[in-house]
Amino acid sequence: MVKKDERQKGAKGQTNLDHIRVAVASVSKDMCRYSWTLPDESLNLRMKDHFSSLLFGGSITNTILELVLLAAPFVAMGMNGQVSTLLNVKGSMTFLELSVFFFVCSTVRRVYNAYLEAVYFSFQNLRTQPPKEHLLKQKKDLMGRDMEQLEILDGHDKWTMISQFLLNFGLYFCLPGYYPSPHEPQSLQERFLRLLLNHYVMSFGMYWAHRSLHEVPFLWEHIHCIHHWAKHPLSRNTYEDHWFDNFFNAIVGHCYAQILVPLDRPTFWFSRIFRILESLEKHSGVSCGFNIAHSMQQWLPFAQMPHHHDWHHEGFKGSNYTFSSIGGLWDCLFGTRKSGRANHSATREDRNGKSNVMQDLPARWFSPLLPLVGLTVLVSIKLHGSF
Repeated sequence: MVKKDERQKGAKGQTNLDHIRVAVASVSKDMCRYSWTLPDESLNLRMKDHFSSLLFGGSITNTILELVLLAAPFVAMGMNGQVSTLLNVKGSMTFLELSVFFFVCSTVRRVYNAYLEAVYFSFQNLRTQPPKEHLLKQKKDLMGRDMEQLEILDGHDKWTMISQFLLNFGLYFCLPGYYPSPHEPQSLQERFLRLLLNHYVMSFGMYWAHRSLHEVPFLWEHIHCIHHWAKHPLSRNTYEDHWFDNFFNAIVGHCYAQILVPLDRPTFWFSRIFRILESLEKHSGVSCGFNIAHSMQQWLPFAQMPHHHDWHHEGFKGSNYTFSSIGGLWDCLFGTRKSGRANHSATREDRNGKSNVMQDLPARWFSPLLPLVGLTVLVSIKLHGSF
């Protein structure tokens, strides 16, 4: 952790601009800047001044691992002169396009994370929680995690990248057509309807997966509680989970949805990038018009904004409510919607006090894992037939 005398020396001995650009580099795992301290308000920083952590994330080691995994497919293609016959899968996008796709997704995550954190630090009045509640406790980062917890998360970050890499390319070779080829175009109307249905199927799976991670004691204690060490989430907290948490969500969310409601190539690209924006925004700590994805989906029934998920992180045991990704329909249907600190970013349902359509399901006989079992059966039937 950055020592007190080092912080004082840096504040006195360096220019304002140099001081704010220096990462908090004395942390053992190279935690990215602003991990341990808020920027000095007297510096009058502009939004562009908050983008200095764009190229490197919270850990330089993990950033290098990510770059290696992103480069590996390109290296494989460079080493083999017959890529089209050995690596390309019939009915799917080319192996080259798939490699570019994951590189683009990684770039979008980094750029949009930097953008959201720039908004957070530049506009205090737009924060979902009052700035005074982010006052740091001893040996805690801005999100409320101590060094021991950050060490554990650092390890899970590595396993997340490796497991996602294996899953992503495993799907390419094991499920031809999962990553759609350019030869299966859909009309504009069909694209829109499929996108909407795909996202609701995806959010249905992720709703029950997320709810299971809270309500099933083993899953909470050994997996999901790690993500909820962050009581004041920022966008960098989005994928800081137990590696199996990310793996589980990828399967019951994106994977199941693409199998049950396949998207064509351009819609697939849009959907995945939109989901990255939406996921980062949920943890951004700001709820306003700067949230591009959430602003685009506000017309959906019972649409949510980032302040709903922020409230989910504030409560006891991470709060057993407001689980939905995209829209908010499932929280309303199954009695788990709470609006949190709405303030200026309140949605129509927040203002009207319409939180839930029906009461919560009886806990005596109902398990949140049951809908996932049903969804898995549907996926198995689809795969047993024709993809």
